[in-house]
Amino acid sequence: MKVLFLGVGEAFDEALSNNAHLILSESTILLDCGYSIPPSLWQYNDNQSFLDAIYISHPHADHYFGLPALLARMWEGKREKPLTILCPQGTTEAILQVIRLGYSGILERLAFRLDIIEAEEFNSITFREFTITCAPTSHSANNFAIKLENGMNKICYSGDGMFNGQTERLYADADLVIHEAYSLDQDIPGHANIKDLIQMAQRNRVKCLAVTHLQREFRKHEIEKLKKECESAPVDIIIPEPLDEYVF
Repeated sequence: MKVLFLGVGEAFDEALSNNAHLILSESTILLDCGYSIPPSLWQYNDNQSFLDAIYISHPHADHYFGLPALLARMWEGKREKPLTILCPQGTTEAILQVIRLGYSGILERLAFRLDIIEAEEFNSITFREFTITCAPTSHSANNFAIKLENGMNKICYSGDGMFNGQTERLYADADLVIHEAYSLDQDIPGHANIKDLIQMAQRNRVKCLAVTHLQREFRKHEIEKLKKECESAPVDIIIPEPLDEYVF
């Protein structure tokens, strides 16, 4: 199994695609699908049956506005294989609305079954080889972090938002936590910072922390300072670039 960091940018980064990642195992799961993600996915793999599922962490444009284009190209490519969308409780209507606004009538023309499953807090779901569990972060929209377990490894992804007691419980003993980090040490409402993440990862025995979704100006001008902070941290930290891989 491996993780491919498909996009690592924040919402308004002109240089990097939105924060989104591929879980590549027996099944293939896309974690988030913002407006800049479909071209990145198609460049990596243009097989319309490539994905088994898509996880949407929350209804913000840089995390789910790519769905209309993705589904329309699947329709154009004559996909027949069922597709599952997993999302936080109460998010289904927003997902259906953005798909309909993007391409009116596309849902009725799909030749494959589209299943939308809403996740409830700490109510585990079995999807193929994975046990999937979600917990809320502290963000301006209803955002659920996700944990995927396959009996050998535990992978967590934050979506957006500052961790809290519920997400720390989710992240405990994870092999990899992919977490948004908007700044080095500033407290920005609805987002996490590197220094707090390092402390969180250490106390929850996280084996590797991957920081993504860096604020664009922070990434441009303070990346070297960030790298030094990560090198001296008491936990293993990576700052992935697009298409980097983490192999288990």
